[in-house]
Amino acid sequence: MADYIIIGGGIVGLSTAYALTKQKPEASIIILEKEQQVASHQTGNNSGVIHSGIYYKPGSLKARLAKSGNESMRIFAEEHGIDVDICGKVIVASEEKELPFLNDLYERGLENGLNISRLNKEELHEKEPHVNGIAAIHVPTAGIINYKQVSNKLAELVQAAGAEVKSGTAVTGIKEHDAGVTVDTDKGRVEGKYLINCAGLQSDRMAKLAGYHLDVKIVPFRGEYYKFVESSRHLVRNLIYPVPNPDFPFLGAHFTRMIDGNVDAGPNAVLGFKREGYKKSDINWKDLSEVLLYKGFWKLARPYLKEGTGEMIRSVNKKRFVKNLQKLLPEVRAEDLVPGPRGVRAQALSVDGKMVDDFYIVPGRNSLHVCNAPSPAATASLEIGKEIVRRLDEERRRTGYGSAMDHSAAAAD
Repeated sequence: MADYIIIGGGIVGLSTAYALTKQKPEASIIILEKEQQVASHQTGNNSGVIHSGIYYKPGSLKARLAKSGNESMRIFAEEHGIDVDICGKVIVASEEKELPFLNDLYERGLENGLNISRLNKEELHEKEPHVNGIAAIHVPTAGIINYKQVSNKLAELVQAAGAEVKSGTAVTGIKEHDAGVTVDTDKGRVEGKYLINCAGLQSDRMAKLAGYHLDVKIVPFRGEYYKFVESSRHLVRNLIYPVPNPDFPFLGAHFTRMIDGNVDAGPNAVLGFKREGYKKSDINWKDLSEVLLYKGFWKLARPYLKEGTGEMIRSVNKKRFVKNLQKLLPEVRAEDLVPGPRGVRAQALSVDGKMVDDFYIVPGRNSLHVCNAPSPAATASLEIGKEIVRRLDEERRRTGYGSAMDHSAAAAD
């Protein structure tokens, strides 16, 4: 019997295993990953940005763990020879009407304890000569990295410490009992004392398998990027972001210099027709019907109908996508861009139509379920792992393994 079973070999699951090997070196750990390689979904299709924590509600897990994770991720990369560049980013107001939102974001950044500064137009153009902006916030702690490399190193380290990574192993059933938890997979049964669900796009389904009917559902949003041809990469020095649109719950299309020298432009944000579908043609009728039959989705869609429709149009019309990019970077042309990577964001949506703003961690009887870990989860992953171990210890001191907890899963963050 393993001490800990972790479902999910993405960066959050691997970081949790890493924290366990550091804090509980005698513990036995099994990681169950249904794909043949770790970091195959959200982690492996990540934009590679190390976020600062500026956007998130002060006092939230996102704000706290992104800020501390920014530093711990940099240190981890440097210790293990992973390329990392703390290049900084600018958040740009292109129009007068955006200045109040820029000021609010600046105040939030200060409240979150960040070392940030305001830039006037001239100072902005010193950092990004080609950007269209009248003012900006400079965030010096933002950076770039390859999270797939980070995940591979984490997998190497936890296996060297004695953890077992079972790839190509899909979970089919979960049963908690007094002695621990039984997990059925397509490769056989696994017994453990405690289960940690870090299944990302499938996290709500894993919680349901364990008997927990949550008040949220994972809704997939696909993000599509273009990348610059080599001759046009000079238009972007580092990271350029717009002021977030208060009429849309995503950050908006931005420009990212990748760690390999490429420059990405995007993403848009469109409803995914498949939880793990990265192409426009990818459809899973079960996944899609779950979303379309979910009242929370339609409550979300109504107020964002105009912006959401625009995102869908930009998904199929490159000219419209480029026009949107030109607001920040007027010199960019369609011929500067070729199709780039795509990712899927696992966003938890409540029944009342609200996106869950914070990381959402639900305790079970002998389990813990990470049921909302979108961006900045990669940045914060090492700290999320530590937070999970802290909560396990807290629950163990309070109840001990095998004692009953709230099966309604209402005691969640």
